[in-house]
Amino acid sequence: MSSIDYTDWLLFDGAMGTMLQKNGLKLGELPEAYNILYPEIIEKIHREYIEAGSNIITTNTFGANSYKLKNSNYTLKNIISSAVKIARRAAGGKLVALGIGPIGQLMKPYGTLSFQEAYNIFSEEVKIGYAEGADIILIETISDIYEAKAAVLAAKENSTLPIFCTMTLQEDGRTLTGTDPLTIVTVLQGLGVNVLGINCSLGPKEIIPQLNDFIKYSKIPIMVQPNAGMPEIKDCSTIYKVTPSSFAASIRSIAEMGVSIFGGCCGTTPEFIREVKGVLNTIKPVARKVEKITTAASGFKTEIIGKGITVVGERINPTGKATIMEALRKEDIDYIALEAIKQKEAGASIIDVNAGMPDINEKDIMVKIITEIQALIQTPLQIDSMEPEVIEAAVRIYNGKPIINSVNGKREAMETIFPIAKKYGALIIALTLDEKGIPLKAEERYEIAKKIIATGEAYGISREDIIIDTLALTASAQQEAVKETIKAIQLIKEKLGVKTTLGISNVSYGLPNREILNSTFLKMALTAGLDAPIVDPLCKEISNAIKAFNVLWNYDKKAAAYIDSFNNKPVNTYVEDTKDQSLRETIIKGLKGDAKKKTRELLITEGPMDIIDNHLISALEIVGYEYEKGKIFLPQLIQSAEAVNQAFSVIKQQLPETLIKGKSNKILLATVKGDIHDIGKNIVKVLLENYGFQVIDLGKDVDSEEILRLVKSEDIELIGLSALMTTTVKSMEETIIRLKEHNINCRIMVGGAVLNEYYAKGIGADYYAKDARDGVKIAQKHFKLHPFHEL
Repeated sequence: MSSIDYTDWLLFDGAMGTMLQKNGLKLGELPEAYNILYPEIIEKIHREYIEAGSNIITTNTFGANSYKLKNSNYTLKNIISSAVKIARRAAGGKLVALGIGPIGQLMKPYGTLSFQEAYNIFSEEVKIGYAEGADIILIETISDIYEAKAAVLAAKENSTLPIFCTMTLQEDGRTLTGTDPLTIVTVLQGLGVNVLGINCSLGPKEIIPQLNDFIKYSKIPIMVQPNAGMPEIKDCSTIYKVTPSSFAASIRSIAEMGVSIFGGCCGTTPEFIREVKGVLNTIKPVARKVEKITTAASGFKTEIIGKGITVVGERINPTGKATIMEALRKEDIDYIALEAIKQKEAGASIIDVNAGMPDINEKDIMVKIITEIQALIQTPLQIDSMEPEVIEAAVRIYNGKPIINSVNGKREAMETIFPIAKKYGALIIALTLDEKGIPLKAEERYEIAKKIIATGEAYGISREDIIIDTLALTASAQQEAVKETIKAIQLIKEKLGVKTTLGISNVSYGLPNREILNSTFLKMALTAGLDAPIVDPLCKEISNAIKAFNVLWNYDKKAAAYIDSFNNKPVNTYVEDTKDQSLRETIIKGLKGDAKKKTRELLITEGPMDIIDNHLISALEIVGYEYEKGKIFLPQLIQSAEAVNQAFSVIKQQLPETLIKGKSNKILLATVKGDIHDIGKNIVKVLLENYGFQVIDLGKDVDSEEILRLVKSEDIELIGLSALMTTTVKSMEETIIRLKEHNINCRIMVGGAVLNEYYAKGIGADYYAKDARDGVKIAQKHFKLHPFHEL
């Protein structure tokens, strides 16, 4: 393997699918099968890219995973082994990247694919490619950061190769599942990839504004592989309007921003790479000035600690809380999740989760809690446990960059926790105690903090990823130590330059009127430089103290948030006039178990159709509105839809049998012939079903004759067709033509990453769904009623 010089330009190849079409790929053929059937064509394409200037070529393995190949005539090993060997022959002395694309299934909790299953699928690919001699693992075109994490861990744990990972973004600057660029950088960088970036998505001009946070915060090289614009239809053919020269001109602009690794995606050819190579030959890589920040992240958003007060909610902890203890014993995950939601709504930016108590399986419970909470809210979580195996189990399945609470100055603790934090890219809370206990004096706590930071850096953990907790001791027992805690914060901030946290309520333990002491101690600590207080955000005194401090310390500009919080404005603009909004709120929060319970309670006083009209529909309208405004994202939308479905399952039991067996609004979904990517179609299916529609899912790679047969036999009124690949849009068009030739009395809705409204009209579709929510709205409009009215 040749060494990789990250200080110079790296130039990947362009599109494989586009070139395969030019070399005879027929509709319905599996592109990866060409590795076995026509290796000379694959080698020819690789050589053309090498001759054009690529110094890294990617294997023809984008769709080579056990899920996508399970109904094919080829084994995963044969496909990948052949691909690497072909690329190696063509590469000469150039590098070979093992191309790994998305699996094609939604991950839990809003899909069926578990994190471990995803990890296993990616591991199979990595092991084969690594054994065959690939030089790089390229994880590309990923739209779910959780799936990216599974792929990265599979690459790290089953090879020693450099890992490049690129995500695909939508026009709104987020991935399909709602992850923003800063969170992509935060999570992937934390996981230890060598290169991160964007591929596919849009054309090069459209990608430029999406790069700002990559440029500003990524400590590692950035890679960009745009499409040649978005595809259009002309004379029944798929074309791209971006020319090689204009593509290269945009790449120059991107290079001048500080990106140093390039290539092309859909629609690009060797001529595009040749033009890019010509541009790069005339300029030198630009050094970027990277801003150092301390961050924690969920799968959707990043919390930057130190820019204002970061409130950490402390309520999910069984210590002294009988209701939490009872919920943990009963595994009442909905109750615990509701505690997280309440804290988020009260202003917590991070939620601490502690499940440590006797007589329960802490590891299993912790994993269940983390899985549920991260599906419901966008707030980052803090994993709080004294057991290393609990911490590792939780951070492994966590979607985002978690906080570990905690490590301390004991050698054993540091040797145990730092490797976990490094492997999973976690932020760490470090307690200023060691084998001798908690020092009384601030200077001694500072020395422990200094030792912890130095040890962490020896493990490859930067000081930006360590938050120091100077430990609040109880005023009732060690009154003289309170001011030492405050002094320690000042010392550590001044001399070490790291962020700080503190469990505020510890100071008042054993004393009356604890809220007075807590709020006063909080103000003292904030003035000393405390960044992330661990508090009860539902406590009025604490909440008001934080709001006031934000104004007086100039965090809350023009006191806007302060004024807004005391302005008695409604939480939202919707009319809250039903006599029981708790079911509606439960659905909005996505609490499935509670939705069933609240529905049973309402059925005592309200009729089934009244509940549907006054609660279920209004909840879905609110959730849909917030999704369209970008306040929530696809996972939360799905969770709320599933909560409605749970409520509806209770209502159905009270409806007359004739009404339940009445007309059904049936929708047929299929990914068209030749396309084995069905994640988008699967998302639409989940939403439609949870909005009350009956869905017939034909799966992926579906022949037009099969679609025609089902439309006739099932009396289908609405069809949804999906295509991800530019190579299969022609199949979508042919399917539409075939249906219309038979004068089928149904409408056709299309969607997919390569489509737009103009394109959809050009192939004869009746509707274009830009996303899953849009698909639901189209279905509702088509059937001219809300789906729950037709049972």
